[in-house]
Amino acid sequence: MLMTDLLYARAQMGLSLAFHIVFAAAGVALPLLMVLSDLKARRTGDADYRLLSEKLAKGTAILFAVGAVSGTALSFELGLLWPEFMGRYGEVIGLPFSLEGVAFFTEAIFLGIYLYGRERVSPGLHLFSGVMVAVSGAMSAFFVTLVNTFMNHPSGFTPTPGGPTDVQPLVAMFSPGWQYQTVHVLLSCYQASAFAMAGIHAFVLLRHPGAAFHRKALSVALPLACFTALLQPLVGDLSAKHVAQAQPVKLAAMEAQFETERGAPLRLGGLPDVETESVSWGLEIPKGLSILAFADPDAEVKGLKEFPRDEWPPVSKVHLSFQLMVGTGSLMALLALVTLAYRVRKKVWPDGRRMMWAWLLTGPLGVVAMEAGWLVTEWGRQPWIVRGVMRTSAAVTPVPHLYAPFWTFTAVYLFLGATVVFLMVRQVAGTLPGRNGGNSDVH
Repeated sequence: MLMTDLLYARAQMGLSLAFHIVFAAAGVALPLLMVLSDLKARRTGDADYRLLSEKLAKGTAILFAVGAVSGTALSFELGLLWPEFMGRYGEVIGLPFSLEGVAFFTEAIFLGIYLYGRERVSPGLHLFSGVMVAVSGAMSAFFVTLVNTFMNHPSGFTPTPGGPTDVQPLVAMFSPGWQYQTVHVLLSCYQASAFAMAGIHAFVLLRHPGAAFHRKALSVALPLACFTALLQPLVGDLSAKHVAQAQPVKLAAMEAQFETERGAPLRLGGLPDVETESVSWGLEIPKGLSILAFADPDAEVKGLKEFPRDEWPPVSKVHLSFQLMVGTGSLMALLALVTLAYRVRKKVWPDGRRMMWAWLLTGPLGVVAMEAGWLVTEWGRQPWIVRGVMRTSAAVTPVPHLYAPFWTFTAVYLFLGATVVFLMVRQVAGTLPGRNGGNSDVH
């Protein structure tokens, strides 16, 4: 196969995942926000919270449909673009794929009940259906992430030249580090969606400060946004510690650590140069990496030079993506701390212009951090599709001229993305003052 075809195959898979992950993440988180709004509506009898739950249910349906389309495309691409991977390891890692399908259909059934059964089933069953939508969506993401965990740390089989033997599907499904990666992914879904929702309603409140509906919507989004923003760095730290133990070459790329050394510094920013094996414009915190990775200021951290050059990930891409993820995550955690301090002191969620501007500007950062984190995971595993067992170049299809499907799928995703934005904007526009708005205090 020509190298350009390999690049097109990777680019198409990357494009598909980058698109799918945004809408899949929102499809995971919106049902939870929908249920929280529903609970507030039942507890307070407030029509605005009921309207919010209805709007979020419609948004969930839109994103569910788009996620189904892009997810189906991904399943085809796995078989068509990477036939060697699926043909050889399908039996090893097929179980979580099957369970994801069960979760998907469960979500579809209960979403139908929630959308169309509000006045047709009992209130308890209606609320239960919403909870099941939220649980099923989370389980779909959980099972898919288990597949990625396997690709990063394969287990549950014995590799041989003829293929895997002694296959243990449950062991493969729960490969080492699964608990860190799945929680990290689920939190990123909730965090990205809650920050985006907060940013949208903050934008409306800057233009219409008295819009009661949007103040109440903000009171639903902010607790989830703050909780996930503060919990995510802790889970990310546990995940990074696992990477340090199990995938030292990925850690070295993430931190642009070329030399093996004790008391390795933590680098903030910086531009790695693979040719000179150096980092420019970075701020180094002495012994910081050894402390964070191994809880020991004098611990040894392996550098990239410890590994064969043809097994290095793309260092600059991995390092810069990691820095972007950490930087945006830190900004969101800082805003969460300020917001919670205000909530404790004033007994209400903030709605002043400065805080609304802060939430508006940080609204997209959850998505940025999520995409950057995904790039760290995928680029950091290269050149392997199954780490240490199968190279990406060995898994790709031999079919040439992959540029045609790449540009076709690009056009399809652009169309789907524009359609989703249009539909979601219509949902928000229907709640603007003059259509639905007012003044009230939010507690």
